[in-house]
Amino acid sequence: MKRTETVLIGVDGSPTSLHALDWAAAYAKRVGWGVHMICSYSLPSFTAASLDGGYAALDDSTIQAGAKAVLLDAQQRVASMGVEVTAAVATGDATGVLIELSKDYGLAVIGTRGKGGFTERLLGTVSSALPAHAHCPVVVVPYRDANASDPRRVDGDEIHAVRRIIVGVDGSPTAEAAIRLAIKQAQVWGAELVAVAGVPVATGAGVLAWLPTQVDHEQVLTDVKAGLDSIIDRAEAATDGGIKIKRIVLDGTGAELLTEFSTAADLLVVGSRGRGGFRGLLLGSTSQAVLHHSACPVLVVNRKSIG
Repeated sequence: MKRTETVLIGVDGSPTSLHALDWAAAYAKRVGWGVHMICSYSLPSFTAASLDGGYAALDDSTIQAGAKAVLLDAQQRVASMGVEVTAAVATGDATGVLIELSKDYGLAVIGTRGKGGFTERLLGTVSSALPAHAHCPVVVVPYRDANASDPRRVDGDEIHAVRRIIVGVDGSPTAEAAIRLAIKQAQVWGAELVAVAGVPVATGAGVLAWLPTQVDHEQVLTDVKAGLDSIIDRAEAATDGGIKIKRIVLDGTGAELLTEFSTAADLLVVGSRGRGGFRGLLLGSTSQAVLHHSACPVLVVNRKSIG
């Protein structure tokens, strides 16, 4: 699948949307790509006539003018960073619009908790649905106040710089694709890369608490470590840039571990619907849980975006 070297991003004018836009622009500048912005809207079914039979004040021309104003401000913001930028207004459901457009782009970016923006509807459900159905990898950027204290931020460095990347691994095809993508990101940013596999084996603490008492829980962890090593060894051998990946296997669920690691990382990379694998434990519903709770941006690769 041929995709343009451009970052696709949905914007709605909210602080969350603009924060994600800044991340997208920082990435595009880093890799020499452009940015294409979409502001999507659809008229609610009740806007043609109000519930009491009168005509609603809101019409298509009013909303479209607002969308164009949002895009103009956003274009100026990105252009000031020295990044080539284009923009378009689209009609229709924001999720559907971005999923369809994602066929043609190398990366899609969306923000979370996008309340208070132009339509108050772009960034809520979109940030959950787009990563699962997009045709390209998707970065979901959680909103952080640029003035807030952030232990990952080093004086003099931009808040969107990526120094440490965590990739979740369970041995599934999407997890292996996530590793390859994480390696590319580590090369782009010059970042440290850590692979994490989780298996909840502690008695009473996780989904494997039902294991017979005679089962050696340490052996389970050892087996998972061997599976992780095998996958990472193959990934490292296929890497031109000589990236060395730190490996961590811990007792716990993938969602819990990755969410915890996100407080000390600048980017999480996960596969969506990663069933199968050497234990099938990490990436099934984990990607959705991580999206809701991660403290840092999350890069998601799904089956359709592999390749």
